[in-house]
Amino acid sequence: MAHRLISRAAERIVVIGNAGGGKSTLARRLASRRNVAYVEVDRLLWKRDWQPADAESYAIAHAHALAGPAWVIDGLGRRDSIAQRLQRSTDIILVDLPLWTHFWLAAERQIAWSRGSIEHPPADASAPPPTEALFRTIWEVDQSWMPDLRQQIDRAEAEDGKVVTRIRTLDELTDVTARIQA
Repeated sequence: MAHRLISRAAERIVVIGNAGGGKSTLARRLASRRNVAYVEVDRLLWKRDWQPADAESYAIAHAHALAGPAWVIDGLGRRDSIAQRLQRSTDIILVDLPLWTHFWLAAERQIAWSRGSIEHPPADASAPPPTEALFRTIWEVDQSWMPDLRQQIDRAEAEDGKVVTRIRTLDELTDVTARIQA
């Protein structure tokens, strides 16, 4: 079960995990509730038609976002930027659902998007990403990024005293979202 949501002194909250796990919805609600800036990493990472931003532009935008005094930032972004985000954070929420759940939720979002009923498209894109590429990315992140990300977050909690909330089930995600709205 996800323990505490965030510390009382939270000023900079990282919401991170694989695609399709509800990070953006959770982060958007949390930023609104705490009345702080919301930063969507996908908007820094992607240009039109799912073309990646160049590394320098991304790094500048990412550094600018992290320099703010209070924010909620969500997404993975470039792998080399994660450590900076975790270091600058006061709190971390890791959305770490089973792989099949990420596939399922991503598929539901793709379907909703194709029907024109998506409220906040990632990166403010006009069209969904190609489903095959999205699913390949989810697989690759699960296999090669998540083990290292979990270790980085464990270290941030143990060594730096970060408050970490781990969301591992849909019930926990629903519970955390409900607590934010309350």
